[in-house]
Amino acid sequence: MSNSPSNSIGFVLLTHTKPQQIYKLINKLNKMFNYPVIVCHHDFSKCDLAVDTLSKNVLLVRPHLQTEWADFSVEEATLQALKLMFEVSDAPDWFVLLSGADYPIKTARQILDDLASSSYDAYIQYEQITYETYKSDLKPNMLWLKNSYQRYCTKSFSFHSSKKYFAQLNIEIRLEHPLLTKAFLPFSKKLACFSGSQWFCANRKAAEYIIDFHAQRNAVTLHYSKVRHADEAYFQTILANAPHLKLKNDRRRYIDWSTWSTGYPHPKVLLMEDLPNLLASSAHFARKFDIDIDSNILDELDRITS
Repeated sequence: MSNSPSNSIGFVLLTHTKPQQIYKLINKLNKMFNYPVIVCHHDFSKCDLAVDTLSKNVLLVRPHLQTEWADFSVEEATLQALKLMFEVSDAPDWFVLLSGADYPIKTARQILDDLASSSYDAYIQYEQITYETYKSDLKPNMLWLKNSYQRYCTKSFSFHSSKKYFAQLNIEIRLEHPLLTKAFLPFSKKLACFSGSQWFCANRKAAEYIIDFHAQRNAVTLHYSKVRHADEAYFQTILANAPHLKLKNDRRRYIDWSTWSTGYPHPKVLLMEDLPNLLASSAHFARKFDIDIDSNILDELDRITS
């Protein structure tokens, strides 16, 4: 068990499945970080969770939101958890956003030392999304930048007609150039669009800025609430446009996207064979793990990071 103060780091958990894996993750965080503040948003509409068995340092977002993949409900759930975390008297200096499929791959001492000595306010993957990039030739591993532009920086209009004496007519017009989309999007020369991985960690200064920004319900929030996959752009856009915050373009998360080239749009499930790559990584946490597919790697990480 770490002797570090429990309020130096906290964890926001977004969970919805595999209760046994959730319990294992919470127990691991408790052992490593001496019962830190853990705020869990669990979607009880997806599966049950025996909350009576959870330790007292685990706070649950109540009532929970019914979340859906790629829907803005995920951001709303994250924000509710963040708000709850920083309302408590022993709010942490740093928070880490985790799913139930994440697990630590470094010792508590290394994680805490890295954060305590950091000159940054947040560790988050962020890339500016521009029309120039959208129209340029990109390497296969960077094509997600084109997808991001299409998701967040274009505007589509659909027209449907099914008159009695005419064939059904379906027309969709997509505006792509910034001069054409300017009136419909919140972005400008002063406010750029950014995108990256959903999973990040940040300090209290950045967390409070995110909470205050979201509470304003401004044009940025309204825009992202209406698009798919906002989880890969909303927090990036908020933080990367904040001049008073210093960001490190590093999510501190090991994720293997080699499955993308096979047409499977989700990270590879990590197995014992992946352990050398995990240990060689500078990341603090890794995803995704599946206790039903390979529990041995979690047990081995327990041994290594104890």
